[in-house]
Amino acid sequence: MTRLQFMNRLRNGLIGLPQKTIDEIAADYDGHFNEGIAAGRSEIEVADALGDPERHAREIRAEAGLKRWETERNASAAAGAIFAVLGLGALDLIFLLPILMAIVGTLFAFYCVAIALFGVGAFVMVAGPFWVFGAPIAALILTGLGLMAAGVFTGAATTLVTIAFINVMVWYGRLHMRLLKPALEPQGAI
Repeated sequence: MTRLQFMNRLRNGLIGLPQKTIDEIAADYDGHFNEGIAAGRSEIEVADALGDPERHAREIRAEAGLKRWETERNASAAAGAIFAVLGLGALDLIFLLPILMAIVGTLFAFYCVAIALFGVGAFVMVAGPFWVFGAPIAALILTGLGLMAAGVFTGAATTLVTIAFINVMVWYGRLHMRLLKPALEPQGAI
């Protein structure tokens, strides 16, 4: 593949990253071509030595997603980190996706339970004395407060578990990149 083909495939694989980042990465790879050509190699030899530009783009996008999660810690960054890890390998996607979907579904269910507990608790506390005749008002208010506290606890605990889950995914992504990088590196150096 020629220099132009390599650079186009690399840039296409980096779509979605900030343009400044894409330009810096492209300039770095362009420098590799310049060094290789200065050393007497052809564009095709340099491109072969550099390896697959799509693989490089996936690794760069994965690292960007993992770094974003470490700095931002929000839902969008979490999704980006998880998809960055999943994007590293199709085989991983086949094995990890069902497990990840089960974990995400369970976490979602716990969030729903937390919201439901809080809502029921608020209803019991506010409307209970008007609907349940003969019951002590203090007992209904305390029951409502207890259910609301259980909802808050469930939501907080689920949030902590969610953050831990995302951190494990980030750790897995970094481990994955470190372990597979030597196997995927081109054999010839520039």
